[in-house]
Amino acid sequence: MVTAWVSHIQIHPIKSLDATTLQQAGILSSGALKFDRTWAMFDANGKFVNGKRYAGVHRLRSVIDLADRNLSICVGPEPIFTDPALSLDDDREQIGRWLSGYFGFPVELRENSGAGFPDDTASPGPTIISVATLTEIARWFSLPFEQVRRRFRTNIEIDGVPAFWEDRLFGAADTAVRFAIGGAAFEGVNPCQRCVVPLRDPLSGVEDKTFVRRFTELRKQSLPPWSERSRFNHFYRVAVNTRPDGDQGGKIIRNGDPVRILENSLLQPGRAEMHST
Repeated sequence: MVTAWVSHIQIHPIKSLDATTLQQAGILSSGALKFDRTWAMFDANGKFVNGKRYAGVHRLRSVIDLADRNLSICVGPEPIFTDPALSLDDDREQIGRWLSGYFGFPVELRENSGAGFPDDTASPGPTIISVATLTEIARWFSLPFEQVRRRFRTNIEIDGVPAFWEDRLFGAADTAVRFAIGGAAFEGVNPCQRCVVPLRDPLSGVEDKTFVRRFTELRKQSLPPWSERSRFNHFYRVAVNTRPDGDQGGKIIRNGDPVRILENSLLQPGRAEMHST
């Protein structure tokens, strides 16, 4: 019997900036993890300032103290902070000025504590991948494991399973796979469609222009027999998008929690698949 369990939890408090590793994470009523993408950067037109649109995002290092709600931010491959930490509540305008100076255009930091700013509002639950999958991708590209983790920015890593085991958490179109993480229940919806971010060095933003082609070829060759092939209109997909199975608000996911598949079910009307980018 394969025993899947949670081995790593990370959130990205500010969308597109660095991750915060947790031993446990609360779940919001939306299904998202608490403090995941709670803040986001916006330009003057109300569009995200993120890694998809601006490679310069990758050169920013950030650390957030969630208890004190303070942000330390700097530019460079290492988090070397010379300026005092700024309050995410009281210093929001100052943070905006700092970001505006870095990007060269007006940037505003906004907060949504109720649901965060997920890419996929129809499937805002935690994204899930296995340690073995990240290890395999690292092998494909001769990259350090931690760099692959930074490239794919997944919330929950599971261990005790083979590479691409998480493909069991989605099924045919218009269905969902019900599964539990500890005492919390979710639906797995689709294999996550990736964007431009994984093909960039996560610290410098330099692109590997062969990355998508090589990833697509190797993902197709490595597709396990349990994966629903019909869900791959292309093979630049990895990890699983999820949504809560009912209101899971207030529940906790912890390192060491078992991951158990419950059953497949039809998607509820009006909850068609959306692809995370």
